Amino acid sequence: MKPYVGSMLPSLRQLQYLKLLAEHGSFSRAAEAAHVSQPALSSGVQELERILGAPVVERTRGAVLLTAVGAEAVKRAEDVLARTEDLVEAARNAGKPLSGRFRLGVIPTVAPYLLPQKLGSLRVQHPALRLYIREDLTPKLIAGLKAGQLDAAVIALPYDAPGIDHAHIADDEIMAVAPKGHPLAGTGPIPHGMLKSEDLILLEDGHCLRDQALAAINIEAPRGDDVFAATTLPTLVQMVSSGLGVSFLPQMAVDAGLADNPGVVVRPISENGPRREIVVAWRAGSSRAAEARLLAEALKLN
Repeated sequence: MKPYVGSMLPSLRQLQYLKLLAEHGSFSRAAEAAHVSQPALSSGVQELERILGAPVVERTRGAVLLTAVGAEAVKRAEDVLARTEDLVEAARNAGKPLSGRFRLGVIPTVAPYLLPQKLGSLRVQHPALRLYIREDLTPKLIAGLKAGQLDAAVIALPYDAPGIDHAHIADDEIMAVAPKGHPLAGTGPIPHGMLKSEDLILLEDGHCLRDQALAAINIEAPRGDDVFAATTLPTLVQMVSSGLGVSFLPQMAVDAGLADNPGVVVRPISENGPRREIVVAWRAGSSRAAEARLLAEALKLN
């Protein structure tokens, strides 16, 4: 397959077709998502292949697979399409910051404790803002930012995310929580060396709070198939209350009343307790960076 010569370049529509094809794995479902007929989408993909001079998909019975060229094209197309969407949104809202659609991701260990106290005032300050919120783990939110599926995300640092800029919201101390009657259910900072990995129950792997807490106290996660793990902080508190072990909670969750349980005791981990930094993050170079900074100011905790 020979590439077109001259200045022929793929169109945004062709790149969008390929991206949808990669997401849905089917010409019919991709066409439905693009709101075009299947022959129109297929024709657009074939035209893209002629321009690139190489196949981008392998058409097999019952499935559509990307070629190496197709996978690289999708990766680059995501950035091109995200920047184009940024351009359109910025043009529509020129001179009107934080208005129109804004897609915000939030990690689960922040969303229930930050958003309820801030969304009301944010709505008053920016009545034209249409906020779409997605709660998910940090790796998926970062991927969403880079793919242009999110405009910004509230995450916790430290977290290694090249190509992402951020603005500060709050410093959130990480606290220890133990069952009532447990040797660690005392007051004041925990004496050095008393926290043992075998005593710990944690959030499931993938939650950044888990990794940040373990890194701060410099111990490894408990191992084995019989280790208890929770999917949410409320579940974690119930597990601690039942005497299954010791764990960690962010201060913002404690302040919101999550640990108001007669079966648990919360205490600092150390004199100068470990903290995570809560930030609003966005893709470097995004045209909505200024709005993300404004959002961070609106979400700041005193």
